[in-house]
Amino acid sequence: MTTLTSAAAEWPAASRPAAQPFPLTALQKLLLPVGAILFDVLFWQERMALNMLLYTVFVVGGVLAGLPRHSAVWRSGYFWLTLGGTVLSALMVAVYGSGAAQLSAVASLAIWLGYVNQAHLKLVGYALLTGLSNLLPATQRLTQFVRLPRNLDGRVSRTRYYGRLLVVPLAALLVFHVLFAIANPKYNDLAGRLLDAIGEFLDQIFAWPSVLHLLFFALGLVLTAGAIFIIPVHFFADQESRFGEFVRRSRDRVASFAVRRPDFRAKTFHVLDLRKEYLMALSLIGLVNVLLLVVNVIDIRWIWFGFVPTPGFDLTQFVHEGTYVLILSILVAMGIVLWFFRRNLNFYQPGLPLLRRAATVWVLQNAVLAVSVGLRNYYYIQYTGLAYKRIGVYGFLLLTFFGLATVLLKIWQRRSAYALFRLNALAAYAVMVLLACGNWEIWIARYNLQARFAKVDYGFLLDMPDRVLPELAARQASLSGRRLVQENNYNTWVPLPEADAREQLQSRIRQFRAQQARRHWPSYTWADYRAAQYFEAHATVQQ
Repeated sequence: MTTLTSAAAEWPAASRPAAQPFPLTALQKLLLPVGAILFDVLFWQERMALNMLLYTVFVVGGVLAGLPRHSAVWRSGYFWLTLGGTVLSALMVAVYGSGAAQLSAVASLAIWLGYVNQAHLKLVGYALLTGLSNLLPATQRLTQFVRLPRNLDGRVSRTRYYGRLLVVPLAALLVFHVLFAIANPKYNDLAGRLLDAIGEFLDQIFAWPSVLHLLFFALGLVLTAGAIFIIPVHFFADQESRFGEFVRRSRDRVASFAVRRPDFRAKTFHVLDLRKEYLMALSLIGLVNVLLLVVNVIDIRWIWFGFVPTPGFDLTQFVHEGTYVLILSILVAMGIVLWFFRRNLNFYQPGLPLLRRAATVWVLQNAVLAVSVGLRNYYYIQYTGLAYKRIGVYGFLLLTFFGLATVLLKIWQRRSAYALFRLNALAAYAVMVLLACGNWEIWIARYNLQARFAKVDYGFLLDMPDRVLPELAARQASLSGRRLVQENNYNTWVPLPEADAREQLQSRIRQFRAQQARRHWPSYTWADYRAAQYFEAHATVQQ
């Protein structure tokens, strides 16, 4: 079976007729209306939940069914990796319905379609842009289905002619209207009421469900076409083809560090040669290594072993400001290494071994600094509780350790910046899918409601999704004698009386049960179904 992809790929661009649209296969003619109708049934006035899994299975199944057996896509590891991430993320949307899972499902599907479009792509970012860019030619392909009447040209010409004739009268009418509105208050009032009536009429027209429904169906048609019509988008693949995995020596210049210093007597400029660049890099890395060693020794002695905050110690400032500054220093360090090892300094044999060792020590010291950041985050969690940002910090640290490892590859294997971006983008994608698989809100609630925490940010827990409500209801008894607070402004907490906390919880439970009863099956998630079953079995919780 020949698909739109294979037909476009096998037809040379030079000989492709400009006016001839790409032919559609019988499968694509079937999938387009079915997909648009399915999108409308699944998502119209529904939240993203089970419907995302069903629509993803439809798109993936339709695309796979249309791929020819000899296509290079089947041999792409990125294709299979992102296919697994797409299905897994969509499954997590149906299970948890979390924001992380929804983001991962949509992004993964677009990335996977990008790799289907261009099988030789490697950069995850370029695959995402390719998948999204395919929407434009797919929409243009849709417009080719609209057949205008043959005698429409004359009507359009007459409409343009009379339209140009009306421009001047309408402009004059607008000018006189403004003048009369300024000069005559009663006219201004009458004109205002007329415009308000027209606005209300238009609001009613666009509030009419059939009009919005028609626009939503058109959106589903465009998105389905973007997924089913894989029309080759070569721009990002062409951009990526210019990059290489390894640094190449530049023969046309001696130095790669184009810093110039003026010679005022001769009025000329001298470029720093490679030896001076080497000395600059070695001195910078050496000095910062010494400074970083001092910081790491202090952190190891202070934080790594037996850290206990003293009374009055500002743990929030210690974690928030300290963590952000340390993370920034790690990123700056990685950027400096990438700068010095970007070109010819990789081939400076007289000093390269020493420079590589010094840079390696610097990278390892930054890894030690990252461990200190993780410990700061751990102490904050241990003494104050778990939160989204704390989880995000650990996700970022995973990427940081991976990034430092790839920097070592650049130092010792002369890897290019493109290779580092490619590897780290894959790592970021893996972390995104990993975060989509976590039932983070449930774990946060269970951790923060442990008896060892005398102070609980209960307002934060009450703002969590509905699937957390059974955990809060089952632990109501543990609230007695504890100090409950809720955030009033940023980093400002006010007391929350226990009675108010119980009443807010009961109100959330009643709202959830009423909302769950009104939901249709496309909006179901497994977690909400389990929560509803829990409250059915424990009806006394809401009394």
